[in-house]
Amino acid sequence: MIDASHLKLLAIFHFVFAGLTLLGLGFLFLHWWFMHAIMENPEMWKNQQGGPPPKEFIALFKWVYLFFGTGIVLTGVANTISGWSLMARRNRTFSLVVAGLNCMAFPFGTALGVFTFIVLLRDSVRELYEAQKRPIMP
Repeated sequence: MIDASHLKLLAIFHFVFAGLTLLGLGFLFLHWWFMHAIMENPEMWKNQQGGPPPKEFIALFKWVYLFFGTGIVLTGVANTISGWSLMARRNRTFSLVVAGLNCMAFPFGTALGVFTFIVLLRDSVRELYEAQKRPIMP
């Protein structure tokens, strides 16, 4: 009974963390918008000695933003799938991998990852997952 409630809570927290990644994606877009407005505006650079940065520098930053945006989207999708898997008690290994990746996102992802490891590595939870795999015989 306790394991089932812990799995439900973990699933909810995975969904919440996926929502926070959307918030992070919005922040990344806002950051790009400000940087683009500053870097591309010639009025901002008219009193500077060096002038505006070279176009290659700006092009490099577009790739950096694309890389981080893709990582944020993949993190959100992985946490959503992991939340669904936790609710259905399937794909335990996938949820453990996502928990390991979440540990890199300090502080919320680290807490979520550690608690996911603590719950999913229990023998009683492993048995719940195994019981879900077995077909029910009449």
